[in-house]
Amino acid sequence: MRNFWWCFVLGCWCLGACSKKKCDYSDDGMVAPENEQLAVKHYLDSVGISASLHPRGFYYRIEDAGTGATPGECSPITVAYTGQLTNGKVFDQQSSFATQLTNLIDGWQQGVPLVKKGGRIWLYIPPSLGYGGQAITTNTDTIPAYSILTFDIHLLDVQ
Repeated sequence: MRNFWWCFVLGCWCLGACSKKKCDYSDDGMVAPENEQLAVKHYLDSVGISASLHPRGFYYRIEDAGTGATPGECSPITVAYTGQLTNGKVFDQQSSFATQLTNLIDGWQQGVPLVKKGGRIWLYIPPSLGYGGQAITTNTDTIPAYSILTFDIHLLDVQ
């Protein structure tokens, strides 16, 4: 009977441990090089946008801080967003996109937690915090390598 209880307890523990989703987030501490930060600043100045510089080297502008939960590194989130190049060309747009912050580019991982659920933020991301030297093909277009990216993000839900 004692062996039965040990097996039962061990089985319950294993089921509980296996049912939890593991988050393997590891902050790489990446800071955009100064020349990339200056390129983003030049772009913002040229189009008359006032934005704040984050310590990691991207710029942001909070339209609405939100009032709900703040996402953590491993939080599942749902967002509506529009991604554009600095020439105004939209390369991606979603009205309801669910993912985990760890699945996203560094600029999003650091920028999205600046607002709470219901919030809206603009991110101006230098290449090293975006896709770097890699050209990316989306459903509708191609993002050239070393592109500055702009995102209008509405944080719809945080779980």
